[in-house]
Amino acid sequence: MLEKIDLSKKMSKNECKDLMERLTPQLSLLQREMRKRGVPVMIVFEGFGSSGKGTMINELIQPMDPRGFKVFTIQRPTREEAMHPYLWRFWTKLPENGRIHIFDRSWYTKIVEDRAEGRRNREKTENCYNNILDFEKELTQSGMLIIKFFLHISRKEQKKRFKVLESAEETRWRVTEDDWKHNRDYDEWLKAFEEMIQKTDTDFGSWTIIEATDREYAKAKILSKVVEIFGAWLSEAERKAKAEALSEEIPPEEETQKIFGASVLDAVNLSRSLSKTVYKKKLKELQGRMELLHSEIYRQRIPVVIGFEGWDAGGKGGAIRRLTQTMDPRGYEVVPTAAPNDFEKAHHYLWRFWNRMPAAGHVAIFDRTWYGRVLVERIEGFCTKNEWQRAYSEINRMEADLSDAGAIVLKFWMHIDKEEQERRFNERMEDPNKRWKITDEDWRNREKWNDYVKAVDEMILRTSTTYAPWVIVEGNDKYYARIRVLETVVEAIENRLAAKDV
Repeated sequence: MLEKIDLSKKMSKNECKDLMERLTPQLSLLQREMRKRGVPVMIVFEGFGSSGKGTMINELIQPMDPRGFKVFTIQRPTREEAMHPYLWRFWTKLPENGRIHIFDRSWYTKIVEDRAEGRRNREKTENCYNNILDFEKELTQSGMLIIKFFLHISRKEQKKRFKVLESAEETRWRVTEDDWKHNRDYDEWLKAFEEMIQKTDTDFGSWTIIEATDREYAKAKILSKVVEIFGAWLSEAERKAKAEALSEEIPPEEETQKIFGASVLDAVNLSRSLSKTVYKKKLKELQGRMELLHSEIYRQRIPVVIGFEGWDAGGKGGAIRRLTQTMDPRGYEVVPTAAPNDFEKAHHYLWRFWNRMPAAGHVAIFDRTWYGRVLVERIEGFCTKNEWQRAYSEINRMEADLSDAGAIVLKFWMHIDKEEQERRFNERMEDPNKRWKITDEDWRNREKWNDYVKAVDEMILRTSTTYAPWVIVEGNDKYYARIRVLETVVEAIENRLAAKDV
């Protein structure tokens, strides 16, 4: 496909100038409108070495308000980035609503390089592209606009540009031996790029191929395309807004899909308990094992992600304290999750959690998690029905990415019954040292207990996986609950270490 593209297309400087005089004010106006509408935008530039990506990015941003965009140059992963899942460094670079992030190379770069150099087989390549498609689809479903450009030049043109760069002392450093090797292996790179385009050209992230031999032509085509896409997006948004306004007059469709059978939570045996003597003995033994295991996962560079959800006063804090009591504080972080602030709300809802995921060998413990999307946000109406229903698959993909990168992922639902919760609430109200833990919001949430039961059931059924299981902790007895959490974490780490030794 790429070899059939006419790379001789040109545009005179006068033609380009006339077109730019019309396009630049349009682009400036559209950027302001996209910002006003709160649309996050990612613009990707891929292509052959010396095809002019940097120059074209510079041309694109000239008409834009510099307060509204940021440019990222993607190099080889840093040591920190290499200790996270592959897509982590791109999740952490997502633009907030209304801003534009421009990428000089992107999440495609490493895959194409490995494919061209023969370091990645077809099966691994297929898996990587599937992950990227999931990533782009998830972002666009949440409102992101993704624009992808591929800058195409011939082997002869690339060689010519390398020689021009080498001829001047101030630019000689820009051409490396790897660049010349890529030119010699041009056909392999062409195949790798063609595979990239074929596998990832979608309706939610289509590629625009830029014939980049003539820079005037390339500049004009890129700016024209951005103006076209921005304009089309705004027109479609206006159409959708009118359709939604009309649909508000129609009564909402009743939910027809139900979870069959009894509640998952109804089947939990909350009578389980431990005596104080047994509890102390088990606690000492398990914390001793946890101390040793924490050192071992650091040595073997195994990341651990532990999420705690549960009823208010369900015992999350007490379990976390006992879990971390003998761990090296330099190797773990407890992340308390509150309602998102305005800056966090301006991003994809998973962005703030990706930013707190542990590096290899470290432990991240989340006191409340990304599951707020399908619990409190669902019940309180902080997101749409479509958004929380879509979140199940989005969360499963995030946890699969963590697991594929070597992480142990565990999730605890700290379960108590309604009577035990009331008893603990009253106990907190009577104790001046604990009164701060109870709020009017906690009492109000009790009124929605049945709504939460339904939401928790669906959450567990849809997101308890082999790679990130839910563990329902019988929590009416705090001693039993704390030991259950410790035993589960210790067993999961020991099983992983044993598997690595096989």
